[in-house]
Amino acid sequence: MPSRSQYALMSSKDKNTVLFTCYSSAIAFFDFLIYLYLADMLAATLFPVSSDPNLMKIQGLSLFAIGYVARPIGGVIFGRYGDIKGRKPLLLISILITAASLLAMGCLPTYAQWGLAAPALFIVLRIIHGMAYGLYVPLSWVFVAEHVPRQYLSVGCSYVTASFFVGVLFSNAFFLWLNSTLTTEQLADYGWRLPFFIAAILTVLPLLAWRWIEETPFFTQMKSSRPSDYVAKPFTTLFKHCKHAIFIGLVLTLIASSITTVVVILLPDLIELRFTLDTDLFGFSHSLGIVFMIFGCVFYGIISNHQNFGKILAIGSIILIAQMLAFFYHLEASGDYILIMYALLGFCAGVIGMIPAILIQLFPTNVRLTGMAFCYNVTYGIVGVLIPFGLGYATLYVSFSPALYIVFIGFIAIIMGIYFYNLPELKKIDQVI
Repeated sequence: MPSRSQYALMSSKDKNTVLFTCYSSAIAFFDFLIYLYLADMLAATLFPVSSDPNLMKIQGLSLFAIGYVARPIGGVIFGRYGDIKGRKPLLLISILITAASLLAMGCLPTYAQWGLAAPALFIVLRIIHGMAYGLYVPLSWVFVAEHVPRQYLSVGCSYVTASFFVGVLFSNAFFLWLNSTLTTEQLADYGWRLPFFIAAILTVLPLLAWRWIEETPFFTQMKSSRPSDYVAKPFTTLFKHCKHAIFIGLVLTLIASSITTVVVILLPDLIELRFTLDTDLFGFSHSLGIVFMIFGCVFYGIISNHQNFGKILAIGSIILIAQMLAFFYHLEASGDYILIMYALLGFCAGVIGMIPAILIQLFPTNVRLTGMAFCYNVTYGIVGVLIPFGLGYATLYVSFSPALYIVFIGFIAIIMGIYFYNLPELKKIDQVI
C-alpha cells in the first residue's frame, strides 16, 4: 500500500471507512429489495387494474427485473468516471442519485391520478436507481480494498459483502413490521410510499460523516504520478489489456451472483412450489440462514487471508454442493430439521465472501472500477433476469432444480479454485497499465 507496510494494522480511520461503507452497503441492498417486497402492491397501484392475478404478478416482478437490466448501463458509464475522477466523488454521486430517485418514487402519483404517465415515470426512476446501485456495489469493494492494509484485503471485502445480507435481514424485519402495522387498504393508499421515504433518509445519513472520508491512497498515488499530458481511457485500456481478467471476473461473478440469487432471494418461493412447510417456521429459517451466511462470509474472508485462495474456494464449493443436496433431500424426507439445515446452508453459501478480494486483484488500479463494474453488472443483469424465470419453470417439473443449479455453479467454482491454486501469483493491487 502506498506509504504503508502491507503488514500494518488497521488504524481508526481505516475502521471508520469500513463501517461507513458497510452501513451504506446494507442500506443500498434494502433500497434495491423494496421492489421485490412491494411487487404486487406497486403493480396494483401504478399499472392498469387487471382481473388476471398472474398478469399483475408479472408486472410487479418486471419492475424488479428492470433494475437488473439497468445495472450494466450504470456500471459501465459511472465506473469509467470513477477511474478518471476518483472513488470518493463517485461515491457521493451514487448516494445522492439513489436517495433522490427513492424520494421521487415515493412522491409519484398513482395510475388512477395520472394514468400511463405514472408507470412510465416509475420505470424511468427505477432505471436510474438500478444504474446507481449497479455502480455502488463494486465501488464499495474497491473503496474498502484501496483503504485497508494489504493483510486485511480479503476480510475487509468480506465485511462489505456480509453487510449486503444485513440489509436483507433489515428488509425482512421492516416489511414484517409494515405488513403487521398497516391494513391492505392503508398499504394501497399511502403505506407503499413509506419504504421509499425511509430508504431515502437512511441513504443520506452517512453523509453526516462525509468530511472524515478520504480518497483512496491508491487512486491518489496514481493520479499524482500521471504525466501532465496523460489522457485516461479506462474502457479502451480494459478491453485492450485485460481480456483474460474480464473473462475470469465474469466467471467469478457468475458464481457469486448465482449463489446469492438462489439462496438469499429465490429459495423460499421455489421451495413453496413443491414442498409444504409451516410458513412462520420457514420464514424464520430463511432469516436464520441469512444470519449464518453473514458469519460464513466473514469466516471465508478471514481464512482466505491466510490460506491459498484457490484451495479455500475449491473446498468451500465442495462443502456447499454437499449441503445443498442434503438440504433438498431433507425437505423430500420430512423437513423436521429445517432450522439446522438452513443455517448450515447459509454458512456454506458464505463462500462468496472471498470472491470480491480476488476481483479487486484481477484489475490494475487505473481500470479497476471499470473492470469490476462491467463484470459484476453484466453478469448480475443476466442472472437476475433469467434465473428466476428459468428456475421457477424448472422447479414445477423437477423439485431439485435449485439444488442441481447450485451443483452446476459449484463445479464451476471448483474449477476456478483449482485454477487459482495453480496460479503462481496474482497482479499486485497497486499495478497500473
